[in-house]
Amino acid sequence: MSGGKREYRLAPAMAVAGDFAVPGDKSVSHRSVMLGAIARGTTRVTGFLPGADTLATAAILRQLGVRIERPGETELIIEGVGLHGLRGSAQDLDCGNAGTAMRLLAGLLAGQRFASTLVGDESLTRRPMRRVLDPLARMGARIEASAAGTAPLRIAPAERLVGIDYSCPVASAQVKSCVLLAGLYAEGQTRVVEPQATRDYTERMLAALGADVTVDGLAVSLRPGRELSAQPIAVPGDFSSAAFFLVAGAIAGSGELLVRNVGLNPRRTGLLDTLLDMGADIAIVERSEVAGEPVGTLRVRPSALRGVDVPVTRVPDMIDEFPAFAIAAACASGTSRVRGAHELRVKESDRIAAVARGLEALDVAVQEHPDGLDIDGRSRLGGGSIDSHGDHRIAMSFALASLRAEAPIRVLDVANVDTSFPGFAALAAAIGLNITVEEGGE
Repeated sequence: MSGGKREYRLAPAMAVAGDFAVPGDKSVSHRSVMLGAIARGTTRVTGFLPGADTLATAAILRQLGVRIERPGETELIIEGVGLHGLRGSAQDLDCGNAGTAMRLLAGLLAGQRFASTLVGDESLTRRPMRRVLDPLARMGARIEASAAGTAPLRIAPAERLVGIDYSCPVASAQVKSCVLLAGLYAEGQTRVVEPQATRDYTERMLAALGADVTVDGLAVSLRPGRELSAQPIAVPGDFSSAAFFLVAGAIAGSGELLVRNVGLNPRRTGLLDTLLDMGADIAIVERSEVAGEPVGTLRVRPSALRGVDVPVTRVPDMIDEFPAFAIAAACASGTSRVRGAHELRVKESDRIAAVARGLEALDVAVQEHPDGLDIDGRSRLGGGSIDSHGDHRIAMSFALASLRAEAPIRVLDVANVDTSFPGFAALAAAIGLNITVEEGGE
């Protein structure tokens, strides 16, 4: 749900301090519901992110006949129905703003014996779906989309699906995951080869639940035929949510932040590596492993950041953190450059353009490229009004700019922050940002 009437108003701030955990990982939360639903047995999920996106996924699986209880705010109990136990719904399946839900469910539903229609909000309906529809069609799926290749997606029962050997033209964990989920219902092996490594949550969780999955470099193969068996799933803290506070701690004038229980999957932590390259004072002070996922506590202190050229090979591992990185780059000495980030043009907003306009509003010199930005850092930022375009990551990132701003900042259209980080503004205020949430702004 997009809402242009809610905004953040921020006065300049300098110091931050706090010891806290961030909400559960959104990617793991989505997958825990989908795979728990089609496993045999009861899946207990702890640390679940109760955001609008993940709750939309849970609501859809309930529509498809899965019993899902929520005994606590961040806990789910899922009574799995097995690979072939889902039931069709006469109602549309509403993904809201969740691109992950729509693309992964397209794969999951492509092999079912009933018809489904996936719909979403205005923002999601503009996002490209042909990247998943093309490989699904090669597998034998019958899916209709708009002439532009966008939602709604009308999925008819397929006569049969066949496994394919698919080379992804783009580095996208969502495309890889969609094809693998369809592969559960296909005849023969499904193999996906990526141009660059992307997040591996789907293959990790499939393997943990008993699927026949093998990983060989950039190739992931799945052989169908095995039922999935329910396992407890502990969702680690979302690195993308922690990222805002890593940047906040690094650009603040004083203070220290401890961010606990952060998922440190190496396919997610590109921003951490980049901030360290920029000279950020960040340390992993505790490490552990939860359900096969590396987890740690991160300590961050004010830092003298310097501009960097982000390696193209690292971009997929920090694609969601690009707006937060842009704020760090704006506060660094020298110029930072990003290339190879075409994917940012088709996120919840055109993130390259939205970040560029936002930085310009704060008096930062920025040069926009088709696949990235050049950002000239400065010691202090201006104030101004930022249009987030309903993009939750743009909204949260530009709130951080108040730690270096010389005048107030307004961030418009922030209702969609609830899709990934309910409670962001309250936590930001608790660590020292001068942030208020206003309803009914112009």
